[in-house]
Amino acid sequence: MRKNYNLEKRKYVIGGFIVLIAIIYLIRLFDLQINDERYKRSADSNAFLKKTVYPSRGLIYDRNGELVVYNQPAYDVMLIPRDVQPFDTLDFCRTLNITPEQLVKRFEDMRDKRLNPGYSSYTPQRLIAQLSSQDYGRLQEKLYRFPGFFIQKRILRQYNHPTAANVLGNIREVSAADIERDPYYAPGDYTGDLGVEKSYEEHLRGVKGVEILIRDARGRIQGRYENGAHDVDPVSGRDLRLSLDIKLQEYAESLMVNKRGAVVAIEPSTGEILCMVSNPSYDPRLLVGRQRGENYRKLVEDDSWPLFDRALMGAYPPGSTFKPTQGLIFLQEGIIDLNTAYPCYHGYINGGLRVGCHAHGSPLPLKPALQTSCNAFFCWGFKAMIDRRSKYGSSAKAFEVWKNHLVSMGYGYRLGVDLPGESRGFLPNAKFYDKFYREGRWSANTIISVSIGQGEILATPLQIANLCSTIANRGWFITPHVVKDIHGAEMPADLLKRRTPTVAAHWYGDVAEGMRMAVTGGTCRRAAMSDFEAAGKTGTAQNPHGKDHSAFMGFAPYENPRIAVAVYVENGGWGATFGVPIGSLVMEKYLRGSISPERKYMEEQMLNSSIIYASPKKK
Repeated sequence: MRKNYNLEKRKYVIGGFIVLIAIIYLIRLFDLQINDERYKRSADSNAFLKKTVYPSRGLIYDRNGELVVYNQPAYDVMLIPRDVQPFDTLDFCRTLNITPEQLVKRFEDMRDKRLNPGYSSYTPQRLIAQLSSQDYGRLQEKLYRFPGFFIQKRILRQYNHPTAANVLGNIREVSAADIERDPYYAPGDYTGDLGVEKSYEEHLRGVKGVEILIRDARGRIQGRYENGAHDVDPVSGRDLRLSLDIKLQEYAESLMVNKRGAVVAIEPSTGEILCMVSNPSYDPRLLVGRQRGENYRKLVEDDSWPLFDRALMGAYPPGSTFKPTQGLIFLQEGIIDLNTAYPCYHGYINGGLRVGCHAHGSPLPLKPALQTSCNAFFCWGFKAMIDRRSKYGSSAKAFEVWKNHLVSMGYGYRLGVDLPGESRGFLPNAKFYDKFYREGRWSANTIISVSIGQGEILATPLQIANLCSTIANRGWFITPHVVKDIHGAEMPADLLKRRTPTVAAHWYGDVAEGMRMAVTGGTCRRAAMSDFEAAGKTGTAQNPHGKDHSAFMGFAPYENPRIAVAVYVENGGWGATFGVPIGSLVMEKYLRGSISPERKYMEEQMLNSSIIYASPKKK
């Protein structure tokens, strides 16, 4: 009989098929038992409850050791969904002062993975956040009636002063993006939002701990597993000491009431920010507790923009506070010397171009030009530099040299302050004008307004204060920062490094002297103090949308500066109207601790003055 090879092959096919099925089953069993953690979680959740223990967040003090931000306990109602058994919902709602409808909505939101990406029926989920002490006490007494529920202790922030909101920041619940970016976080955790709470989050937050509790068959807690042998203790966050003087901060904010703008004061020798005011502002305590969301919405909708930090983010034309930079550049480039004088016929007049100026002596060299804030002097100096093709080859190349000096002084780029959201301002380059006017078709007269801090030039109040600090130091600065030290850790090296602009140090003394003359007999006479010699420079920044802005920068004492300040008041008019009085009062308050009797009138004037701002038109 002939052998049937087809039947012979068939047994191998069937055998292979059986082996394949077996392999599939083995793989599936391996996946279920080893890779799939659902069953393990189910078994563990029956016997154990892993409870997160949140660390104490680092405290925040001012430079003098006064406590500014501290912690207070808060309580969240947590549950493990699979462990929840039927319970008296009406009693539960009455205990927590919520309606049954609100309870249903909270359950729905908790199970919605779009709102709660970390949802699992095996892991603890938050139902209600931030119970009051009264609600916590009532629920604690009845908790045994609600199987599957437990209370999680958390830490919230509290503030000793209703001030410095934009510097301090606040904390908020983490988002899905936060969790994806940093595996430290889990749903329901809190993270820093704005200010030092955000920029120093890794220092402030500490490290979470874990407490393992053992449960009986009914889910009731029987105690700690192996007496806590496997628990992990939390590590408290590091305390911060700010460079802010909180009393000076409060005082500066009081001077800015009913005004919009910013005040920044720096200790020149260290770069430490003594106060940083943005007004309008808000009480940081509004963003604490269960009303945080509603209060935050109101702040966002406020047309005065209280959440916008004008000191860091506001980009303004610096006006005449910009003129010291011009004097420094002209001296460095050999465009002028201390005896070079330019005429002023009530302004700069060249061909058909005119830039106005107020009445004063003419012609003037650099120091009297700073004293009187002469527009014409700096226009003529700018023209002499930008149009000097014999030295630079073209206006564009001369402009790049001019711009690079400004960059070294801290303009056009972020200074690197240890706060989020810093603006770079705006400093055009030659390509900007080549594109706008066409290459080779522009000269100094075309862009003459930038020489006096107008036109396309924009700076933040922080950048203006930093320039003042550089002049006070006679040619160097340290990156401005708001944290003085971190308990148990070193400060970032970049915040302590001395930075030197491209202008030689010996020129700064001459510019400082011109600013001193502005106080003794020039545009900053209202900045004169009996106890301390001050130097300053006014700024009146033209505003195409309304009344001019009032600006000022100054430092004191003249020989050994301890404070450099910049003030910018939107729609404040002349620099001497608001900028000078506010700036000089801030300096005196810091140096003396109080305002001298002969200057009390000025203090009362600033405290009680008000600028009416039009609300933006709704589209």
